[in-house]
Amino acid sequence: MPYSTLLAPINSFLKVSTPLAWLEQAKAKENLEVILIDHLICELKAAQSAMFLNRKYAVDKTSGDALLAWLQPFETLIYKREGDWRTLAAKNKLTKAIIPKANSAYGQSLIDKMVLLIKEELHHFYQVLEMMDHYGIEYKSITPCRYAKGMLRHVKTFEPDALIDKLIVGAYIEARSCERFAMLAPHVDKHLGDFYISLLRSEARHYQDYLTLAKEIAGPEQSAKVDSRIAYFADVEADLITSPDTDFKFHSGTPIL
Repeated sequence: MPYSTLLAPINSFLKVSTPLAWLEQAKAKENLEVILIDHLICELKAAQSAMFLNRKYAVDKTSGDALLAWLQPFETLIYKREGDWRTLAAKNKLTKAIIPKANSAYGQSLIDKMVLLIKEELHHFYQVLEMMDHYGIEYKSITPCRYAKGMLRHVKTFEPDALIDKLIVGAYIEARSCERFAMLAPHVDKHLGDFYISLLRSEARHYQDYLTLAKEIAGPEQSAKVDSRIAYFADVEADLITSPDTDFKFHSGTPIL
């Protein structure tokens, strides 16, 4: 496939491939609604997670408030069902510069990568809404998938290990998303398949950005420790992907039919 070079490092990073049983469910027309709605929520959650990392670890209160204001219309649409989704493309921008805390050794690097990630995830959020409109699917509340919570349950509680673990978790979520977009794209109609392929490059970069930040923040003297945590989360992620799962979603495990 033309994007095999892009996927090669991702497939090496992930310990297991997505089970074919998940693909069979994901490509079924009756599951298009839940796939797109869950994808929409995942894009928002990715932006929120990146914003949280910036607000907690990198920026001052003024910059943190600017980040909150940036996400507010997107969150309002989902959580309060208020606003016109067609206006969101014009709202995907920051109103002021984001400044790192004076005492944050890695603040600027975290800001640079996470602000770009937020912008791209919110753009994808809007694009999924366009897809939902194209297919006549209306947003409705759905239960959260076990996947992200299952990963975050293993994050350490003390710093800087907690931050490093969160970045590694972010890398796995982005890598798995990329793998599943590529797997699903040939099995849906061309309009949706082309959209999934268009996401691959940014999703692949996001997973690399998370790993780069984890290693940068840990420092070269802790590289072996970071590698150990990457391997640890590889096992956690593989279990979530391959174990039986009664709740079918974009990041769910092996479906129980």
